[in-house]
Amino acid sequence: MKLDLERVRGNVREASTEDLLDRATVYRDGMEPEALEIIDGELRRRGVGGAEQAAHEGRRRQALVVGRDGWPLRCRKCPRPAVTVAWEWGKLWWLIPLFPRRVGYCEEHRPGGPAR
Repeated sequence: MKLDLERVRGNVREASTEDLLDRATVYRDGMEPEALEIIDGELRRRGVGGAEQAAHEGRRRQALVVGRDGWPLRCRKCPRPAVTVAWEWGKLWWLIPLFPRRVGYCEEHRPGGPAR
């Protein structure tokens, strides 16, 4: 499958700085090199330097939850990295519980609300 760089550029322009920082740090290993060049360029255009990227990565990695495959888990409700894991039922047609599964939640969406 060929990477659509124009689509990537449009997505990157519309993304929040926090989302771009997550992609450039926490999710970096799973991204295409061409997409990373676009993301890094957009972060520079927004005035985010290497020190800010390193600080963001340090904060994220302190609380990051990693799956069994070694990749960072994403929040069940948004693209942010998960900081906690909960069990929920996998359901058939969103109605019939079939099996328990682990799902990740970011700071904002964690069960019980954000930690203070």
